[in-house]
Amino acid sequence: MTGRPLLVVDGANVVGSVPDGWWRDRRAAAERLRDALAGFATSGLPAGGVPGWAVGTPLEVVLVVEGAARGIASVPGVRVESAAGSGDDLIAALAAAAGSAAPGRPCLVATADRELRARVTASGAAVVGPRAVRPR
Repeated sequence: MTGRPLLVVDGANVVGSVPDGWWRDRRAAAERLRDALAGFATSGLPAGGVPGWAVGTPLEVVLVVEGAARGIASVPGVRVESAAGSGDDLIAALAAAAGSAAPGRPCLVATADRELRARVTASGAAVVGPRAVRPR
């Protein structure tokens, strides 16, 4: 683990937030998202991205995938975690572990899933919607 703030992305939720044909090839859609997230590792969040988060601070980025997107490779800047079961369970575990492994380490979860938002905020993570991490 590094001391950098952690960004955990709910791949299925973020990919599914825009009706751009992602359902025709879920794996390719997840790979496009993964590639778009790589810039956050070095450049951090854009201005106006998340209130209270430093703009331009390099992040550790984890993309959680499930289902047909399982098994896509990590790339420099983005670690891909394939959920064996529920992606939400893995995301909640990653958010909880971030704070316990390095107390005070900020964790941000990108999802629109209400139940998941409640779970990760209970462990101290901040939450942002899919638009904050979607390619513009």
